[in-house]
Order: sequence, then C-alpha cells, then structure tokens
Amino acid sequence: MPTPELLDPNKEHTLVLVKPDGFARGLTGEVLRRIEAKGYVLKGLKIKRASKELLEEHYAEHRDQHFFPGLLEFMSSGPLVAVVVEGDRVIEGVRVLMGTTNPTLAAPGTIRGDLGRDWGSKYVENVVHGSDSPTSAEREIALWFPELVYHE
Repeated sequence: MPTPELLDPNKEHTLVLVKPDGFARGLTGEVLRRIEAKGYVLKGLKIKRASKELLEEHYAEHRDQHFFPGLLEFMSSGPLVAVVVEGDRVIEGVRVLMGTTNPTLAAPGTIRGDLGRDWGSKYVENVVHGSDSPTSAEREIALWFPELVYHE
C-alpha cells in the first residue's frame, strides 16, 4: 500500500468537518461539491465517529464555556466526515462558503444558510466546521490527520 501524500508546506490547508447532523442527513456530498466547485482540492478524507478525547483536544479553547459538554455530546453523537482541503486563501474561502455559525442568520447561498437549521432541538445543526486561522488549521489537521503531517 502506498504511503499517503504529505501536505505541501508551501500551500494553505484547512480542516473541514461535516458534523454528525450533516452526515446523518446525507449532506456530505453537497458540502464537498461546493468546496470542490470553488476550486479547492481535497487532500484527505475520513468517515469516523470521534472519541471524546479527540473532541476535547479539538475544542480545547471552549473547555471553560457553558456549552462545552453539549458540544462534545453532539459531535460524538454519530459519524462525521473529516476533510483536509487545500487552496489559495482556503481558510478564509471555506469560512465564507460555510456562512455564519447561526444557520438562521447565515446568508442564502452559504452551506449553513441553505442546509443548516436551528429548529428548537437541543443543538444548533449548522452542518460544518472549518478552521478559523492558520494556527488552528495546523493544530486541527495534526489531530485528525497525523499521517498527513510532515514530521522531521
């Protein structure tokens, strides 16, 4: 079996998660279609059920927030899709494609505006996560795709 292609350190990368609500509703293909239609390249893809430990590391900056336990519960409630995406200004571009966090307020034409929902359930179902900065992207990709990260 060939070894995975390592990420090019000269290109920008981001982590996208199709959250359990998006995966359960069959929206993974639509999310990836929009990302690829913009011209970005998928460099890694996994379907997995995230462990509590992985999610605690991923969302470490929210550990002291009141919503943290519910976030962990929601994100571990079912399978999700983790994707590494590459492209020029990909972090900024994917965040624009996703739309604002609240799907009720997200603009039409965005992933969250078109596909997300906040219909009074226990969790806001906003379909996707995307890294918010180069630092976050590097940390998140290393957590979800350690096999793609160059180690000296």
